[in-house]
Amino acid sequence: MVVTGLCFVAVTALVKHLGSRIPPAESAFLRYLLGLVFLIPMAGALRRAHLTPRLWALFAGRGAVHTAGVILWFFAMTQIPLAEVTAMNYLSPVYVTLGAALFLGEKLAIRRISAIAVALVGAAIILRPGFREISPGHMAMLFTAVFFGASYLIAKFTVGSNSPAVVVGMLSAFVTLGLAPFALAVWVTPTPAEIAILFGVACFATAGHYTMTLAFAAAPVAVTQPVTFLQLVWATLLGALAFGEPVDVWVMSGGGLILAAVSFISWRESRIKKKDSSLSGNAAGV
Repeated sequence: MVVTGLCFVAVTALVKHLGSRIPPAESAFLRYLLGLVFLIPMAGALRRAHLTPRLWALFAGRGAVHTAGVILWFFAMTQIPLAEVTAMNYLSPVYVTLGAALFLGEKLAIRRISAIAVALVGAAIILRPGFREISPGHMAMLFTAVFFGASYLIAKFTVGSNSPAVVVGMLSAFVTLGLAPFALAVWVTPTPAEIAILFGVACFATAGHYTMTLAFAAAPVAVTQPVTFLQLVWATLLGALAFGEPVDVWVMSGGGLILAAVSFISWRESRIKKKDSSLSGNAAGV
């Protein structure tokens, strides 16, 4: 998870360094287009996949909402500091929890509701409405978290019947297709250096997802989740040292609250799953 955090901070730093000459939709498209090279090892799994019309619809729907989230994220990177992007991105799991209750019928116990309230307080601390101007970048990140949360919820319907390689491969393919018309509408010819930066973004993003998968396989989410706070620390330091962005104590505090809430929700879910598996095991023994 430490390496995962470094990879994702590298992604945000490279996108920040890229600047705003290339429109956000085009930057996102090139990042996914160049990242398709990493699907080559998954080609066999994709060919063997048996996809029903329902699965095709789910993959297409997930690609659409993820496309919107990616465009907004690239836009936010050109508008607000690295630390604020990183901190507000922690809201996605909170929206997933709310969405699971609204659309999947999962129960929200008082502890989960309290954790969600704490996360929303953290978001309010970061934004501080009434005390400073809320920029389009902040609004973009709020909706980015919503769209990414919706993407993760749709993924829940596809993971059970497909391998992770198929799920990741279909997401990459559909997002690339979804971004194409938006990129062509605002196309600016990129320089070789800009293409190299975006390929670096694709490399670090892929590496980050891979190391995160390794971490989840090696330890419970309740253990790995708090480590992601280091990502906010590194993003703050990098923003200050490389881009001259001021260190904002409010962003660190609000991000810490959001992450604490997300970690608690993850811990509770792992405890509930462990309890359910223990009960089912006892029933099987009887």
